[in-house]
Amino acid sequence: MVLALAAAALVVIALLAEEFLPLIAQSWRRHRARTRVVQAPSYDPGRDRRAEQRARELLRSCVNEEEWAMYRELGFIRVWGTLSDGPGGTGGAPYGYLIYPHKPIVSFLAQTHRLLNEYCVAFPDLERPYGSELLPDSDDVLAKWMALTGDEERLLAEANMHLPGRQLASEKVRRDLWRLGRWERARLRQRPDRATAQPGS
Repeated sequence: MVLALAAAALVVIALLAEEFLPLIAQSWRRHRARTRVVQAPSYDPGRDRRAEQRARELLRSCVNEEEWAMYRELGFIRVWGTLSDGPGGTGGAPYGYLIYPHKPIVSFLAQTHRLLNEYCVAFPDLERPYGSELLPDSDDVLAKWMALTGDEERLLAEANMHLPGRQLASEKVRRDLWRLGRWERARLRQRPDRATAQPGS
């Protein structure tokens, strides 16, 4: 009798084990997953500085000497427009753009410095695992410069256009145009005096 009861108990235990062991194993796996410490990639505080340094070297290799000096000393680059009618219908008057890092591109009339439009474009940093929404400053300037000098009409068509002063204070842009004028006059004075140059030199 005892032997029969023991055998029946073993059969019941085996059947219950077959039913509950997968559930127990699954619960154990969940517990381990919840309590496991995931080692996050360590943050490198010098990464952004090195990325900006590489971006500056690349920008310097792509733009001309005047544009590089302008960016280095003033913090923006001026690009002359090439469309016959200009942005917003300038009637063929000379116009240009100021390219700032992580700010809209601003168009202006060359002679009067009247501000025309702001063009918002974005070039996100998709690098992993540290990718963020922002490129290094100099990479952002280079991306805008390449888009503007490569296909000005397409950039204007695809950008979000706003009136001046939407994101960049108009006073700041006018002050930057004034600074640019002073900077260009100073550079002209630093050039060798052409009046003293020998004819044919």
